Amino acid sequence: MSVDDLRDRIDAIDDDLLDLLDKRARLVRDVFKKKRDNAQAMHDPEREQKIYERLEHRLEKLRGAAFPVASVRPVFREVISACLSLEEKISVTYFGPQGTFTHMAAQSAFGMAARYVEAATIPAVFDAVTHGATTYGVVPFENSTEGGVTFTLDSFLETDVMIRRQVVLDVSQCLVGRHDDLGRIERVYSHPQAIAQCREWLFKHLPRAQLVVSLSTSSAAREAASDDAAAAIASRLAAELAGLTILREGIQDRKENATRFVVLSKTDAPPTGDDRTSLLFSTRDERGALRRALEIFDEEGINLSRIESRPRPGERWQYVFFTDLEGHRLDANVTRALARLETKCDMVRVLGSYPRIE
Repeated sequence: MSVDDLRDRIDAIDDDLLDLLDKRARLVRDVFKKKRDNAQAMHDPEREQKIYERLEHRLEKLRGAAFPVASVRPVFREVISACLSLEEKISVTYFGPQGTFTHMAAQSAFGMAARYVEAATIPAVFDAVTHGATTYGVVPFENSTEGGVTFTLDSFLETDVMIRRQVVLDVSQCLVGRHDDLGRIERVYSHPQAIAQCREWLFKHLPRAQLVVSLSTSSAAREAASDDAAAAIASRLAAELAGLTILREGIQDRKENATRFVVLSKTDAPPTGDDRTSLLFSTRDERGALRRALEIFDEEGINLSRIESRPRPGERWQYVFFTDLEGHRLDANVTRALARLETKCDMVRVLGSYPRIE
């Protein structure tokens, strides 16, 4: 067959795909009607996850399949996002502005068809979800290099929103600027987390440059765009939006650098069989209190994957402990552990149970 013949066949397949997408959209619209008649929630994130997993598994079983398994999720994320927009666009507030890794995480979770609202601060994202301005919020939760994001952890202490799901992104930090001459760079703009992730590279390659703190990596890119003697640490997307050149890519000190983002909602997720629960608790100010609290999880056969302390607001030298454990709050052993923990602590709050793997 000639190239033109092959292209004609591709065009025919594209036409078939479009017809099938239209049929899918019509069925989704029927589902919306049934849900509306039964007063059910329109959006079901857990159903989306099952769709991705089923399709990936099906493609893996196809002998000699040419379509890459890694592309199934992003392709069908946009299909699902477009179908959801038929009823009402999903509304998502994220810690912005555009081009930040949080913006990228939000798009990874909800696709391009969602309605996105920028928030200038992390507490503002929590407020948007708390007051119903948007259905979901997306904030950074933990970085594999720098640990927990303090503004996010502190905001959980002041609100009742819950974690519905998580998104993990590999974070590749770029040095971006107006020109490629490192010798002319006198200032480097970025968010404190990004600067911390790249401090060894900066010390080695730009030891005399002034480090200037910005509200976000995107705002850092915009500042560098108007400063010929400056560069910024930002994402590739932020550089594109600001019209800057990628001077160096992957400058983070640890190549395995990743950030865990969480999707905020007024409710958490139902059990899936492979879940994580995040909670916070505060022990009484007495010897051995923390040890006795942690022993509960061991006695119930629960693995703790993370524990981090933060100062308790309004109480000097008192602390709360943020903890991740394997299992769902409705699992029998987790339910028992939480009930026992409440007898040992003066505060226990479940931040949410959600699928462990994204």
